[in-house]
Parts: sequence; structure tokens; C-alpha cells
Amino acid sequence: MPRNPKTEERGIEASHRYARVSPQKCRLVADLVRGRNYHEAQSILHFTTNKSARLIAKVLQSAYHNAMNNFHLRGERLEDLYISEIWIDEAGGLGIQGKLKRIQPRAQGRANRIIKRSSHIHVVLDQRD
Repeated sequence: MPRNPKTEERGIEASHRYARVSPQKCRLVADLVRGRNYHEAQSILHFTTNKSARLIAKVLQSAYHNAMNNFHLRGERLEDLYISEIWIDEAGGLGIQGKLKRIQPRAQGRANRIIKRSSHIHVVLDQRD
């Protein structure tokens, strides 16, 4: 069941909006690290040869640094961090943000439309009890 952000705190969050990778490809990598602790997830992402892995690793590192700077976590409390939630949304909107629409010329004056999709990557870290 999804948490209600108004009634309880979610944890340490970070996000990357309008990442230039399709949500379908990004979700495959997100499934690899969901529920793992921070250091284990970073090592998995480091050895995954995928653009999505690099982007998710940056967002994960940003959430880790948010824990250090904004929540003043140090030492063993940082070692207990794990990925409690990670989700990928499709970036909507028009123009440069969201879906980029391109045309590929075809035979006899026809054209195919190419849709280049973008994603919103969200990561929430929490501490194990």
C-alpha cells in the first residue's frame, strides 16, 4: 500500500526529472536494486553497462548525500540505509520536456513518427530497524 506523505514521513528522497531514457528501459534497472542497501545497490549499478544504471546511480548518490547533509546522519546510521522505494514515471508535457517527436522519412513521400521518451526517476532511502 502506498504511503501517504501528509500523514507520515517518507524518508530521504532524491529525484531526476526529464531524464533522457525511456521509462521501460529504466524500470528494468530499477528492479535490480529495489530493496537493497545503498552500498550493494551502488556496486550493482557500477557493473551494469546501461545508461539507465548511470542515471539511477547518480540519483541514489544524491539521496545518500541528502541523508548526510540535510538529515545529519553519520557512521553506522549511514550504513543502515536501504532503498525503500524506487519508481520511474514517464515524463509528460510538450516541447523539450517530455516526449520528443521526430520524423523519419520513408518511401514514396511517407513518414514515420519517432517518439523519444523521457523519465522521472525517484529514489527514497530509509533506515533498517
